[in-house]
Amino acid sequence: MSAPWCAARCFGTAGLLAAGLLAAGLPTAAEQQGRPPRDPHGATAHDPFNDVGRWAKIFDDPGRDEWQKPQEVVLALGLKPGQIVADLGAGTGYFEKRLSKAVAPGGMVLAIDTEPEMVRHLGERALQEGTANVVPVLALPQEAFVPPGRADCVLVVDTYHHIDDRVRYFHRMKEVLAPGGRIVIIDFHKRLLPVGPPPEHKLPREFVVDEMKQAGFGLADEKTFLPYHYFLIFRPETP
Repeated sequence: MSAPWCAARCFGTAGLLAAGLLAAGLPTAAEQQGRPPRDPHGATAHDPFNDVGRWAKIFDDPGRDEWQKPQEVVLALGLKPGQIVADLGAGTGYFEKRLSKAVAPGGMVLAIDTEPEMVRHLGERALQEGTANVVPVLALPQEAFVPPGRADCVLVVDTYHHIDDRVRYFHRMKEVLAPGGRIVIIDFHKRLLPVGPPPEHKLPREFVVDEMKQAGFGLADEKTFLPYHYFLIFRPETP
């Protein structure tokens, strides 16, 4: 689930076409080819991220700063000293140094990834950058291992579309949030862009909002300064 640029399955023209075929009693393309129908809440791609050198050239490309705007993103998170932020799908650690500074002193950054080689790299990078409050965490695809009730912010950048069974996954994430905690999802708009994954690997903003609502979260705020991404801030809804 490394902070990458590939995806999760969503409804679009193909989804509407499939729905029409089902309504007409006709087999979908997937069924015609002997493949099971796509899960609309499942990851659209399961890319290997064990080649850290390859992905570091992409994720840490200095040109990324122009459109990812990491300083502005971290500032917009409103983090405070002493807080805990979980970077879900931390990848090569693109945001970690800035997050580390934002929660210092006394705070902690949980740099979470499912790829062991990425987690090793995160630890080496933390030593190199002197960010002692960055703690690399090896996660499972279905479990991030964030301590219950501790995370003031869960940051999910270019990663949401890589997560399987997202409604269930984020429903469980409510348990890890501290009082007043929020989940921030930043991902590519579903259209042709000069950077990022192809459109079929992206999720529409409205689809993400709907999935998070199903998981028990309401859209509390939204930032619009990123040229290629939506920036959505969710908080648990009151039952």
